[in-house]
Order: sequence, then C-alpha cells, then structure tokens
Amino acid sequence: MGTIKFVKENQEVVTAPGANLRLKALENHIDLYKLRGKLMNCGGLGQCGTCIVEIVEGMENLSHRTEVENYMLKKKPETYRLACQTLVNGSVGVKTKP
Repeated sequence: MGTIKFVKENQEVVTAPGANLRLKALENHIDLYKLRGKLMNCGGLGQCGTCIVEIVEGMENLSHRTEVENYMLKKKPETYRLACQTLVNGSVGVKTKP
C-alpha cells in the first residue's frame, strides 16, 4: 500500500501497488486538467499530453517513463510525468497542473 499526496489540493489517497495515477486522481475528484485538457483530453491514452503532473517526492515509487512520456515531455523536467502513463508503487507527492 502507498499514498498519493496531492499537494495543491491538500488531499491524500491510499492506493494499491500498480495503480494508475490518472485514474486514482479522477476517482477522488482531483482536477488534473487545465481548460484545454478539460475540452480535449484523450481519455488516458497518452496522446494529448494534457494530464501533466509534477512529482515532488517519491519518484522512486513510480514506474519508469514510457516512450510516449519521453516523446511528449522531452522539453520538460524529469520530475514531470503524464498521469495516464504513470503507475504508483508506493508513497508519492504530486503537484497537479504545474
């Protein structure tokens, strides 16, 4: 078991190992998307790049970046991830809409 702490929202979510970060956020009413993403997100397929989050702690408790993430985030810091492509395997701190 691990926890996802959504920093801006001051909310913690308990999660099982291997849980998808985007799904856990949406299940707990955490808003991941800015206006463009709300209107035009790909539904978690990794094609739009609108569910970007910043990992502020616990990067070692996440799956490795996928090829999709490497392509979509090539000009972003290593701490940025696509929530739809990220699996949580322990406790992490996440900043939404960086």
